[in-house]
Amino acid sequence: MSSGEEKNVSTILELAVGEGPGQVSLPDTERLVAAAQSSGIDAIRLVDRTAGTPTLDPSVVGAYLAGEYRQISYLIDVATTHNAPYNLARRVLSIDRATGGRLGLTLRTGVGDEVSNPAAPDPDGAEADSASRWAEYAQILVALWNSFPAEALRGDQAAGIVADDTLIRPIGHDGTYYRVAGPLDGPSSPQGRPVLLADDSDAEAWDRIAGVADAVIVDHAARVGRPPREVAVLSRIGIDDPDTVRRALVSSTISGVVLVPHGSVDDTITAVGNLVRRPDSTAPQHLRDTLGLPAFEESVR
Repeated sequence: MSSGEEKNVSTILELAVGEGPGQVSLPDTERLVAAAQSSGIDAIRLVDRTAGTPTLDPSVVGAYLAGEYRQISYLIDVATTHNAPYNLARRVLSIDRATGGRLGLTLRTGVGDEVSNPAAPDPDGAEADSASRWAEYAQILVALWNSFPAEALRGDQAAGIVADDTLIRPIGHDGTYYRVAGPLDGPSSPQGRPVLLADDSDAEAWDRIAGVADAVIVDHAARVGRPPREVAVLSRIGIDDPDTVRRALVSSTISGVVLVPHGSVDDTITAVGNLVRRPDSTAPQHLRDTLGLPAFEESVR
């Protein structure tokens, strides 16, 4: 893009951090994130695998990077498999609070595991379709993130009151796949709660998955099935396709682009450096604002 053009949509750089095929090392990741931050990229997406090979844990990498590069947001990929809902909700919200409201969770579909299946309210149904599991898991996350509102934290030393217990709500979830009492043990974040995303590569029963998320990452925006005012649509584009990137950055039909590297680290750094820089004074403070999502109070479902 030329220096006179302005981008209308958010920009997200997708990275796979690790030592496997198609992955970048942690030192190279830091180079890429530093370049992205200085070039006006809005967020980094950390995926959990490439070609079936796991990456380094995106939640750990994201927490580390957020401590070093604080002017950019992070999307971390986590599957339902091997992640208890309460543990993941607490972990993700903790990072969201620490970053000042700059975290999103791309929840990937998964299957049952040795931890969640024995505790499932319906053990016989614990291996049903992954889309139903995803939807139930997502609803638990949102309920947990809403269970301890920020206004409940009083910190009144004179009265000996840490929090107003009447505002803290157990969720009492008893579903097909999970049983979770709640509430969380800490308050909501500056953006209300982490942004919840879905990826259309999790194609099974896509309509059900996209119907729950705050934002969806797609190759074809028409698949979402919800109006833009309700969900942020993020389109994946190869960063080595400058014409498509140029058109997408000024699009009025999507909320953002997820830029996927295909060349070397140096090629990617050069590509992100050619994107339009947004003045620091106009950069949103929270990921929810970056993606053009409604205020937290309006988005609670």
